Amino acid sequence: MQFDDDADLDTSQVQDERGGRIPGGGLTVGGGVVGLLALLAGLFFGIGPEELGLSSGSGPSGTSSGSPRTDSQVAQSCKKGRDANTREDCRIVGVVNSVQSFWKQEYARGGRAYDPAPTKLFTDRTNTACGTASSAVGPFYCPGDHKVYLDLGFFKELTDKFGARGGPFAQAYVVAHEYGHHIQNLTGTLARTQDRRTGESSNSVKVELQADCYAGVWAHHATTTPDPATGRPLLKQLTQQDIADGLSAAAAVGDDRIQEKFQGQVTPESWTHGSAAQRQQWFTTGYRTGSVVACNTFG
Repeated sequence: MQFDDDADLDTSQVQDERGGRIPGGGLTVGGGVVGLLALLAGLFFGIGPEELGLSSGSGPSGTSSGSPRTDSQVAQSCKKGRDANTREDCRIVGVVNSVQSFWKQEYARGGRAYDPAPTKLFTDRTNTACGTASSAVGPFYCPGDHKVYLDLGFFKELTDKFGARGGPFAQAYVVAHEYGHHIQNLTGTLARTQDRRTGESSNSVKVELQADCYAGVWAHHATTTPDPATGRPLLKQLTQQDIADGLSAAAAVGDDRIQEKFQGQVTPESWTHGSAAQRQQWFTTGYRTGSVVACNTFG
């Protein structure tokens, strides 16, 4: 996975509030076995904590974590594509830029205007329009404020605890999946999860698999989507090894893999995100076809 060294990064799309503090409260999700099992049932690559039934809140909804940082690390350090090739936080900026450039182009092709969504980098916990969330919830998208939330420490958890192979594109897959939820929010698809049913054929699983497919569609077009500022693709190289790393991440967070690892048994009736095989299948469908239409997991 290689960015154009000379490309300009747009750091306005990433809000860097790492190191900020939430005043006066505990974590979003309580400790102990109950809290752990609730997380395992629906934390990975999901929508906001409110939709997962995990938000208890410790401050007003929609507020930011701590005071705004005037010395944003990404604004200071993430200027060019070469920075995205060497720094993890800058890589996230580059991926966000690339993903949003693709969806802007896709929407324009249909004669519509794309509504961009920022990504917020935080440490430990943060307040959102969906409630207060700890980093234990994993990366998520909050439909209430149209933001993607990410604690970069999750990527270490993904490899160390859940056995994913890791790599830059595994991180890109995570980000692209969350922007898939943003597209679903814009199109009204997220409303299908309001019944909160679980199971292999539930709408919750179908929504997650469609977000995986959307991530694959972006990957298909990533090296050909022109950056609005330069007219050249921001991402210049994506290898089969990169794709394999993304598939490894998708499998590692399949419901069956997580349940087997932490509960010792697989219970499909409680699935919220789909099996390892399903997640790999739908990402592959998007990647091979490059077609949003092919991502009809509800069909």
